[in-house]
Amino acid sequence: MSRRVIGPFNRVEGDLEVRIESHDGRVSRAEVVSPLYRGFEQMLHGKDPRDALVYAPRICGICSISQSLAAARALAALQGLSPPPNGQYAQDLLLAAENMVDHLTHFYLFFMPDFARDCYRDAPWHEGTLSRFRAVKGEAARAFLPARAGFLHIMGLLAGKWPHSLAIQPGGLTKTIGVAEKMRLITILAQFRRFLEETVFGDALEAVDALTSREALEAWGARQGAGGDFSRFLEISNSIKLDELGRWQPNRFLSYGAYGADGESLFAGGLFADGELHDFAQGAISEDGAHSWLAATDGPKHPFNGTTIPDADAAGGYSWCKAPRLDGEVVEMGALARQLVGGHPLIRDLAARGGGNVFSRVAARLVETARLLPAMEQWADKLEPGAPFYREAPMPADGEGFGLVEAARGGLGHWLRVQNNCILNYQIIAPTTWNFSPRDREGTPGALEQALVGAPVRDGEADPVAVQHIVRSFDPCMVCTVH
Repeated sequence: MSRRVIGPFNRVEGDLEVRIESHDGRVSRAEVVSPLYRGFEQMLHGKDPRDALVYAPRICGICSISQSLAAARALAALQGLSPPPNGQYAQDLLLAAENMVDHLTHFYLFFMPDFARDCYRDAPWHEGTLSRFRAVKGEAARAFLPARAGFLHIMGLLAGKWPHSLAIQPGGLTKTIGVAEKMRLITILAQFRRFLEETVFGDALEAVDALTSREALEAWGARQGAGGDFSRFLEISNSIKLDELGRWQPNRFLSYGAYGADGESLFAGGLFADGELHDFAQGAISEDGAHSWLAATDGPKHPFNGTTIPDADAAGGYSWCKAPRLDGEVVEMGALARQLVGGHPLIRDLAARGGGNVFSRVAARLVETARLLPAMEQWADKLEPGAPFYREAPMPADGEGFGLVEAARGGLGHWLRVQNNCILNYQIIAPTTWNFSPRDREGTPGALEQALVGAPVRDGEADPVAVQHIVRSFDPCMVCTVH
């Protein structure tokens, strides 16, 4: 048996360490360590409730809109407030833009460069992958980064700036747009559709959305050849069997539901487990700190009653991250969960064959991207310049509220309790908190810890490439993980 610590990981937002034990060339045990304590929940204690709208976006610079929106929804629940239609469409547009950019940044800058490594030099696809996806210098990065920059002008049009905008409020959006700005928004979406269809997929977005099975996907990929980067990913995945890497059992996937401007979520919320869809209640969520560097509590706590008090000497602790659970069970968050719960037939078929794995997680992000852009076009078309984007309501002196959002990496929740016009308690559970959680008091590992078991370790590897692929398949955002 051998033991090693892998980290810090490059091309990951924030600090991450993974401790593994291996036996007979396979990982036999893993501990995922979040080594950075942030303290945002402590910062907010005693503040005016509206200060959450200033602090929360600064939790992270790459999912700032998600944090803003979760805080706004928690306050809106406290106030009994909902935005007008324009405000809802604008919020959904901003969230979708951020999530889509995150998906593609992950694919082009974080995930695919790993296949340009020298350990794959004998693969028939390696030379093309090296020129296409080599970190920073590859052809794909040079194509993607200008397209990304142009697409992010949406943030300026709707939110004034990105990241850390203050435009998102409980009652909608404080920035309005006129006819000229609406047309500019529609033009930006059309330009980005062109990039997606010519570069990412090599086909119409609707054709990707229409795929219903693994066989249909493979046939589509064979027709596309080198026409899009998705088909290049399919070739690599089939060659090294990414669908056999990063599985964990039993698979349970949770989504809060996403994009509800028309009164019904574009992607439904729920729990997908054992091949079936179930309802879930946020009251069943708890956090367990038995193996965290946090002050001991008398058992798992719902976020309304949770505490986050650091204790670097806590017995049994090996991470600053808590262990979130739903009804005491481990769940996985992310685009894969959203598309499984939302019922996309291709993603359901992939999961039925291999559960959650490296291939299905990445494929779900790309399929979700193909689905999001057409929805954004519809929301942009429905914006009515001159109609309200924002509503006001008084802030109660006492009460509680929660806000649930689907960020790029999965479900993000903010829970808020107010007393005497001040924040009494503020608790945040980010998607990476779920996916990268330590063991709970029952000794049950989190989703990534389970997914790493069985990963191959090649002779002489200091940082096993299979471990890197599995970790990146979850697209961690470590700075969001601990507050």
